[in-house]
Formats: sequence, structure tokens, C-alpha cells
Amino acid sequence: MTGTPNPSSAGSSGAARVQTKISVSDPKIMVNLLGAKDEILRLIERTLASDVHVRGNEITITGDPAENAIAERLFSELIELIEKGETLSVDAVRRTVDMLEANTSERPAEVLTLNILSRRGRTIRPKTLGQKHYVDAIDENTIVFGIGPAGTGKTYLAMAKAVQALIAKQISRIILTRPAVEAGERLGFLPGTLTEKIDPYLRPLYDALHDMLDPESIPRLMAAGTIEVAPLAYMRGRTLNDAFIILDEAQNTTPEQMKMFLTRLGFGSKIVVTGDVTQVDLPGGTSSGLKVVREILQNVEDVHFAELSSADVVRHRLVAEIVDAYARFDAEAERRATQSVHAVPGRAASGGGRTGRRR
Repeated sequence: MTGTPNPSSAGSSGAARVQTKISVSDPKIMVNLLGAKDEILRLIERTLASDVHVRGNEITITGDPAENAIAERLFSELIELIEKGETLSVDAVRRTVDMLEANTSERPAEVLTLNILSRRGRTIRPKTLGQKHYVDAIDENTIVFGIGPAGTGKTYLAMAKAVQALIAKQISRIILTRPAVEAGERLGFLPGTLTEKIDPYLRPLYDALHDMLDPESIPRLMAAGTIEVAPLAYMRGRTLNDAFIILDEAQNTTPEQMKMFLTRLGFGSKIVVTGDVTQVDLPGGTSSGLKVVREILQNVEDVHFAELSSADVVRHRLVAEIVDAYARFDAEAERRATQSVHAVPGRAASGGGRTGRRR
């Protein structure tokens, strides 16, 4: 059943305040809209500038006409989410509000119900507007760079798109790779075979695969070469045709490694490169290939750079706040360093003459 907005112009205490009424004919939709112990209703009340009251199957919104319009649109999007089979959560409401505040043409109900993969009752889909744009860019471009902080779904969504393409037979194999930053002498001191030494670097990719495919099928697909998980060094000298290739943790590539990787692209293939330029683990003085490549390829057709931010973090709420706090700290440190470099020197130690710039 559809919740039908039913505006009315009932008076209120302030001349500028009006009432808007929304009738929800299906009791199940109303129960979902309120949430357990009315937690969703309370969140909506805290979020909106208008006053919200619920009685029976009717929602009454009281406030400024412009504020009421925002509230009405929010309820409309939430009702549509429920009608599409979603169980509302506090997180979904917050993300809907964020998208409405961004004032873009995309509707939250469409973004939050865009399914990429479904397995065992679990659906993988974008949860923010930035993630939706990232997924769209993967569909529309041959090479996509997903750049953003931890928890924004860069690698996870790219792998979901790769599995989707494999299932749809758009490609014949998936290749997942990461640079092993300590592939030099320090890695050599670790016990075990080469495979056992590099496994910790590749483990996050295996974990994501297990979320998207039946675990029993993964060894068979890997043995057949349909799925390959390997360190970046294994890509040298190859041409990768008819493949979906993902390079993860790309901030830890050198410019030379990045060039080597991108030139592996073959016919019928797609490349997604993911990384966080604020978490470079390369030795001091070594440039990050992910930082350099944007300057080189930003104007090349069919290459897209997708920027994700703390607003796209889908982990615990504190992760986004931590990302923002570190960004502010780094910006302040850079500002102080710049001021220090350009500081006017004091008087000379000898000679008594005036030094520095003329004031």
C-alpha cells in the first residue's frame, strides 16, 4: 500500500507555520516507519525542523512550508523503501537524509535499492550517493580509480561488480592483486613458502570473495584460473584479456609499478584501482603511483577518477568521525609547516643590521 501525502492548510500558533498531513493506509508500513520502540520516529523528529506527530494511520507535520516539504519528501522516500521490501533501519534513515540534503537528482529510494549481488538472503548494494556514482562509473568506463578513506566500500563494491560480470558472462575471469609492500628482504625473513609469506597481504581479498560466492566453489574457480589472487609483481609481462582486474591498496605502488599494471590491460577487460592516498606505506621519499597517476591520466577518455569521502563510510559511525579528525589534524600540521617555512627571520646574530623583509 502506498503512503499518500495529503496536504492540508490547518492553522497553527504561528502565521508562517502550516500543517501537512500524510495518510499511510497500510498498518505494516506504519509500523516499519515508526521502528522498534519508535526509534526511527524519534530520529526523524530530531532530524527535521518541523514538528512530527503520529496518530493512527496519519502523520501530521507542522512547520514552515519549506521545512514541511523536506519532511514530506523524506517520508515519501522512506515509504517507498518499505514498499520495495526494505526493513527500515536507523542507518538507512540517516543515509536518506544525507542524500536529500545533498539535493541531487538521484532519489534515495532508488540508490538504496540498487542491487549488485544477492546471496543467501544477503544483498550487496551501494549505501551512499558517492558509492552509487562509483558503481555507475565502473559500468560506464574501462578504467576506474576508486580513491577514498577506509570503510567507503572501494574494494568491496569493485569485487561485487567483478563477480556480477563473471556471473553474467561479460568476462571470463577475475584477477585480484595487491602490492606486497614488504616484498623485499623483510618478507624474506618470514617462515614458510612464498605463497605463505604473501598470504597476509591478500587475505582481505579472499575474505570478500567468501562473502560473494559459495566458499566451496572458490577453490575450484581458482584452480581453473577463473579467479586469480596474486601479488602485483606477478602481473609483469602479462596481457590480461577478457578479465575484470582489481588493484587494491594502490597507494602503495610506485609510479613505475602503476604504469606496469595499467599497461597489462587487454581486449574485453576492465580495470578498477582502489586506494587511500592518506595511508601510504612506501619507504620515505618514494612517490605513490596512485598520487602521480591522476596528473597523468585525468584527461584521458574512458578513465574515471571516483572520489569517496567520510560521508561514504559504511562502517561504525565513529569511523567517519575518525577520518574527518585525522584530515583536520593533517591540514593543521601542513598549515603550521607552511607558516614555519615562510616565517620572517629575526635579527642577525652579529652586525646589528636589520634582516628579513622590509615592512
